[in-house]
Amino acid sequence: MKASRIAAVGAVAASAVVVLSSPAFAHVSVSPEGAAPKGGYATVNFKVPNERDDASTTKLEVTLPTDHPLASVQPEAVAGWKVEVTRSKLDKPVDLHGEKIDEAVSKVTWTATGKGIEPGFFQQFPISLGQLPEDSDELVFKALQTYSDNEVVRWIEVPEKGQEEPESPAPVLALSAATEDHHGASGADSGADQASASASDTGDAKAASAKTSAAAPADSTDTTARVLGVVGIVVGAAGVAYGVLAGRRRTSA
Repeated sequence: MKASRIAAVGAVAASAVVVLSSPAFAHVSVSPEGAAPKGGYATVNFKVPNERDDASTTKLEVTLPTDHPLASVQPEAVAGWKVEVTRSKLDKPVDLHGEKIDEAVSKVTWTATGKGIEPGFFQQFPISLGQLPEDSDELVFKALQTYSDNEVVRWIEVPEKGQEEPESPAPVLALSAATEDHHGASGADSGADQASASASDTGDAKAASAKTSAAAPADSTDTTARVLGVVGIVVGAAGVAYGVLAGRRRTSA
């Protein structure tokens, strides 16, 4: 009887943990592919999980920050979704590569052309954006998630540092330190290409060096294995000899 009560209490507690913890990972979020450097460009993914068991997500609306307008915003095509980019006039023009920009993308909307995000699934919506601000550590994107039953979930509450996460937090993109070329991932790719070209120029020398370096540990390992093998044989032989002598002593006794 006591065991049954303990089991029942345990089941209730486990259920409570699942219910209480689910909102922590079920909201719309944003994360960069690689880094999102200040003053540079980045590709970010808006991850949208479906929280409902009886409805699909059919629309996502992401509002871009107005305090740090982004002049360049290019969404990636997503199969099964129609995308619409809304541009708005800026209250104050911004400089982009020496050119004055008086308008910027204010909202990006994805609308499902099929079933959308069904229960138990999630979808990512990639966007290339820039130029990222140099005077901020993060960007806040407010999002609206619409379900097939017309329910709208508003992910618009701005998280505050040192405070508990709000019930419906807005997606927040953390910005990393500025890079020298201000091109984020593109600059990293360029650096990788230069490194590859440099490696190609000295390929033979490096290949020979790598071959030599790789051979040394292998030879060392083989030598160690041989020594251990010889030691094992010696110890085994000693054990056999000891057993034979012990048997003779018992027989003679």
